[in-house]
Amino acid sequence: MYKAGFVNIFGKPNAGKSTLLNALLGEKLAITSSKVQTTRHRIKGFIHGADYQIILSDTPGIIDPTYKLHTKMMQAVKNSLEDADIAILLIDARKEVEESHTIFSALRLKVPAIVVLNKIDAVKPPQIEQKKLFFSAQKYASQVLTISALKQMHLEELIKSILLFLPESQPFYPTDELTDMPTRFFVSELIREQLYNLLDQEMPYQTTVLVREFTEKTTLTKIVADIIVQRESQKGIVLGERGSMIKKIGSAARVEIEKFLDRKVFLELFVKARPNWRDNDLYLKEYGY
Repeated sequence: MYKAGFVNIFGKPNAGKSTLLNALLGEKLAITSSKVQTTRHRIKGFIHGADYQIILSDTPGIIDPTYKLHTKMMQAVKNSLEDADIAILLIDARKEVEESHTIFSALRLKVPAIVVLNKIDAVKPPQIEQKKLFFSAQKYASQVLTISALKQMHLEELIKSILLFLPESQPFYPTDELTDMPTRFFVSELIREQLYNLLDQEMPYQTTVLVREFTEKTTLTKIVADIIVQRESQKGIVLGERGSMIKKIGSAARVEIEKFLDRKVFLELFVKARPNWRDNDLYLKEYGY
């Protein structure tokens, strides 16, 4: 008996969805940041067992859209709701339960839902137990588990729970693949991760990355990418004084890309302004949204 299905992770921004995806896969596919709304795309990763294939999806945090990019992000969440065989409803255990409960109730799920309290390493046991009891009483919760994705606590129990609800099916993807996303996508995401790490306040949310060249040479991979900003005045912030900031971004991104590709990388970055790209359908399509 072989099992296979789509297990999609939902939750508020910063609940730890990307960290959980990476922890379950044992590979870094989704970028992470302490800033909210880092994930903009639906990212799929595959877990292969002797008699199962789990297709995990990280989704953008559920928010009320304020511009077209947000609308595209929420469409990715909607698509994930429609094809899910199992939903993981992820909660930051340090936060109050009411807002997450409101969001999960509104999803109107028709598939088994595993409510997962994350970051339990930072919460006292009585508080965790109280939240477990609350979610166990909700109709949408097929099961309630506690984990720490960052500390990799109780992840085996989560896998066992997923397999309990996973439907019988033949594999959807080749069993030697980790994801269906192209390499260029992950390269652009690793550059974008450094924008979140190194730029202050709202700047990362007003930027995106477009990989223009990806050439594999004998000894290294040459990558040329554009960092897109909303206004001409923002170019100076990304460049920094005498190019100091873009050098930091490039150096940090190159290290992560080399880890991902497992080979030497020559990375060249440019900064371009595209006015209000987050609300422009043509730009959004060009940048992969």
